[in-house]
Amino acid sequence: MTVKAHRVLGRTGVLISPLTLGAMNFGRWQEESESIRIIHAALDAGVSAIDTADVYGQGASEEIIAKAIKDRRDDVFLATKFHGQIGDDPRHAGNSRRWITQAVEHSLRRLGTDRIDLYQAHRPDPHTDLLETLQALDDLIRQGKILYYGTSVFPAHQLVEAHWLAETHGLVAPHTEQLPYSLLVRTAEREVFPVVQRYGVGVLSYGPLAAGWLSGRYRIGGEQPESARADLIPGRFDIGLERNRRKLAAADALARLAEDNGLTLIELAVAFALGHPAVSSVIIGPRTAEHLEAYLKAAGVELDDDVLDRIDAIVDPGTHFLERDTGRDTPSLQPAALRRGKEHR
Repeated sequence: MTVKAHRVLGRTGVLISPLTLGAMNFGRWQEESESIRIIHAALDAGVSAIDTADVYGQGASEEIIAKAIKDRRDDVFLATKFHGQIGDDPRHAGNSRRWITQAVEHSLRRLGTDRIDLYQAHRPDPHTDLLETLQALDDLIRQGKILYYGTSVFPAHQLVEAHWLAETHGLVAPHTEQLPYSLLVRTAEREVFPVVQRYGVGVLSYGPLAAGWLSGRYRIGGEQPESARADLIPGRFDIGLERNRRKLAAADALARLAEDNGLTLIELAVAFALGHPAVSSVIIGPRTAEHLEAYLKAAGVELDDDVLDRIDAIVDPGTHFLERDTGRDTPSLQPAALRRGKEHR
């Protein structure tokens, strides 16, 4: 299977493939040689965008990508991110100008390139003024070290603020937003998607399989699936917990819907994510050639209105099952004292 159609990334005019190769597993759960094989296979199949972050494998992911694309750099739309802590020093993190100017140099060196196509703030930083972050990224564009910049898992109000600040101060506004979007995590439909469409922001959505819940292994009456993520965050994946039973029921119903339409659940899930008009490209994280082939096949599936209506009947638009599934650590919800009366403090 090969990816043939390309999409425009927001207002940039850049054409990228509908699937973006996510590199979170590289250097962490995936050996270097296998990672390079996956990268080459994806590029050969027409996937033109790769997304990583400096924190993935503490720089190992970026270094592996550099080796894989050494002779194909100009064929790749290369995206990476800053924000997460690098090493043991807490100062090597966040969205401050001081850290961004250091982090970009480290990423450029590890990636073996003279420019980063898309540089993204991995998460909001409640300790840094948003204007400082935007000014630093604007400077990097003017210096030619990055071509575009974006945000990741920013709430709608911060996206609006970013565009207001950019307009007010004569800065380049964010070009992209990266966020989770799937059949089980539809929160973005409520506020974020209308905002990004209003401002011409491209969306790189991730987690089309909802961290494995839509792999086809989560079924009513089935055994507890094993995975590295489930070992790290058991509360999100334990099918015996009351909080996960509604999600399990939805995953099972969606699997049956896919079967009724001659599809795999993976095909249904990826086609759904690609089908939203706000989404420019869906980030995938295959660990094997077989996984990659399944994603590539799914990219060619289109869902009709009847199937989409049945999906809406299973999972309400604009909703999610667990707050953690949204990828956000919402400052207004933690610590608990922020949402309770004085008598609880």
